[in-house]
Amino acid sequence: MKTVLTIAGSDSSGGAGIQADIKTVTAHGLYAMSAVTALTAQNTTGVYGIMEVTPEFLANQLDCIFKDIYPDAVKIGMVSSAALIEVIADKLKEYGAQHIVTDPVMVSTSGSRLLAEDAAETLVHTLIPLAEVITPNIPEAEVLCGMEIKTAADMEKAAVKIADFTNGAVLIKGGHDLNDANDLLYANGSFNWLNGERISNPNTHGTGCTLSSAIACGLAKGDTLTDSVTSAKAYISGALRANLNLGHGSGPLNHMFMI
Repeated sequence: MKTVLTIAGSDSSGGAGIQADIKTVTAHGLYAMSAVTALTAQNTTGVYGIMEVTPEFLANQLDCIFKDIYPDAVKIGMVSSAALIEVIADKLKEYGAQHIVTDPVMVSTSGSRLLAEDAAETLVHTLIPLAEVITPNIPEAEVLCGMEIKTAADMEKAAVKIADFTNGAVLIKGGHDLNDANDLLYANGSFNWLNGERISNPNTHGTGCTLSSAIACGLAKGDTLTDSVTSAKAYISGALRANLNLGHGSGPLNHMFMI
């Protein structure tokens, strides 16, 4: 059985973070492992508390995983401090981790910055260059490239700029009222537009976490990056189309719709 490691924060409501990642990996028939970067007190209406792990404890988790059950792919989600980012980068290099998918959780859907300036710099210079693909949304891509993104052409310009400081591919996720669910994959100097349908479902909590985990599943199984992204988008569409409706805010996807 292929294995996927998620390095991310815990979502106590189960819709995002490591809980969403584990559900996604399980739904794809792979074995999920997790290294927790932070505990959060949250639900579908918001985040009400965050408690980070120490760098030493995160390093301990990663040592235990890599020395025993080596992951075939690694997904990285929310990491909120420079010290934790440095630990992750050091351990991934120490163990020669492969098929790294980084979801640069820097800006919320509403546009609020979620990452301190020093942590963002560390993310850009130490962690992002290790990734096979990074998966920013529009606000995150704007932070990374330093320009506003208003059109599909802007997405292409942004992807080229971001690729200057990465060693892998860039997947800029559409949405945010820009171009429905069409995503742009920029890899090896080529643009690949992956069109999708916008599904009328307000319950989208955890879509970014879920997409990056699904991509990691494809890479762990040996699929190409393009095929991994394409199948991950189809999985997201199915999970949204299942119309799970839980909670009083933006609810979670139905990660297990295929089972």
